[in-house]
Amino acid sequence: MEKRKKNNQEAFINPIDDDKVAENPHALPYAHTVGGVQIKPVDKGKIKGRAVKAMYKQADMQLNQIKRQIELLAQQAKAINERIAISEQIYTAEMNFEPLIGCTYHLYERSNGKYVLSMVSPQEWGKNPPFRFVATVELLADHTWEVLERGGG
Repeated sequence: MEKRKKNNQEAFINPIDDDKVAENPHALPYAHTVGGVQIKPVDKGKIKGRAVKAMYKQADMQLNQIKRQIELLAQQAKAINERIAISEQIYTAEMNFEPLIGCTYHLYERSNGKYVLSMVSPQEWGKNPPFRFVATVELLADHTWEVLERGGG
């Protein structure tokens, strides 16, 4: 019986062509059984295209954020320069009192071009103020002046 078994094994001929049989089917780039997972070829150009598009979108978002930050910093620098300019005018102005931090004052210009800092507002002068109104200002803690209202001329 053992002889017969051996002969049957030797006599078995695989009906599938040798070029259609894989020695290592697990290494094939496609499913090798009917129930195997379907493997589709990948369009590498499409994947790269999406990745590049996403990269540009992200970079544009970051650049726009930096642009907004730069604009904000430029506005802040401009405001500081304006405070310095008005502060220089005020510190060259005539003032007969010591200004206090956080208090509001009014800057006027005399007809001779010299400035005067006053506690009297333009409304308190009435219809004929003695000086040209320049600005209403507030003294800040850093001893610069913030303009609260500008004069009309």
